[in-house]
Amino acid sequence: MAPKPALHSAVRLRSARLRRSAAALVAGLTAVSLLSACGYGSKSADKAEPVAATAAGGAKLSADSVKIGYFANLTHGTALVGLKEGLLQKELGATQIKPQVFNAGPTEIEALNSGSIDIGWIGPSPAINGYVKSQGKDLRIIAGSASGGVKLVVNPAKVTSEADLKGKKIATPQLGNTQDVALLNYLAGKGFKVDPQSGKGDVSVLRTDNKVTPDAYKSGSIDGAWVPEPTASKLVSLGAKVLVNEKELWPDKKFVITNLIVSQKFLKEHPDVVEAVLRGSVKTNAFIKANPEKAKADANAALKDAGTASLDAAVLDPAWQDIDFIDDPLAGTLQAEADHAVTAGLLKKPDLAGIYDLSLLDKVLGAQGQPAVADAGLGTK
Repeated sequence: MAPKPALHSAVRLRSARLRRSAAALVAGLTAVSLLSACGYGSKSADKAEPVAATAAGGAKLSADSVKIGYFANLTHGTALVGLKEGLLQKELGATQIKPQVFNAGPTEIEALNSGSIDIGWIGPSPAINGYVKSQGKDLRIIAGSASGGVKLVVNPAKVTSEADLKGKKIATPQLGNTQDVALLNYLAGKGFKVDPQSGKGDVSVLRTDNKVTPDAYKSGSIDGAWVPEPTASKLVSLGAKVLVNEKELWPDKKFVITNLIVSQKFLKEHPDVVEAVLRGSVKTNAFIKANPEKAKADANAALKDAGTASLDAAVLDPAWQDIDFIDDPLAGTLQAEADHAVTAGLLKKPDLAGIYDLSLLDKVLGAQGQPAVADAGLGTK
């Protein structure tokens, strides 16, 4: 017997509901898969950020999107402020930014090499290591970003002078990262012997995630740390004292702490996108200089967006004040930092010829009436 009209309606309604539920489930699973795919590396703290909104009415460049990496550190303030203010996205128009947060440079280099990111803010030592290990094939440094903002802070009850470092436990963010190299070089210069790989020796060098370092200090697991901002100022707020401000060790108190790098493949295929990011970077640094309080607040808010707790003024103010945001990559100091890695025993004498391609940066600076920057003889031919 044929079903009654009312039964027909009920069957159709139920079928429609099932189709909608199935579609919603597929969409949800797809979204989860995409979010998972955005992550990189085994470190759970490496975080894929939400895709940035495109600029209203902007034209799309040669790529639909650009994947950008950075750290939740104040020394990466150009990225933090540029993303928060929309200055980077404005230059990219309808080309979407896909940002991703990293804990330390070596992991970000792996992401660049694998294609998980295209462009990244990063410290000099990972950039040097990445360039050398790929025999000059995987990355280029295309701009500077920041100088300064790194300190050796110690427990004043245990360390009051350089001599007191013997037998103490000092943290750095990661084996081979910029601060790790700086500490090992500093200790070697003071006559302390430390195995660069294990960190064991006259001073124990403990590689510790910046997020964990304050708790390690409070518990007494470490006696100090050579770290970037804001971690250094966080430790000071816990009672630590600054033993060494790294800028005091450099001529003119300037040294590169953050560079902007790009995959050579992406640079070759999408120079217009790279130039747009550079315009955004240069405009962001100009914004920071012109609006220091607003920029500082932006950076603090961006830290929270990246999954890091925002900072109290007692930490934020001294940390931000110690960092200089610049477009110049300070190429001469990069060679010096490579020499430090050699001294530390982490690197054989490297050939850095061609590590810089500053042509697009010089084009951007020239359009604003600013002089070109030097590559210290390490630029592309």
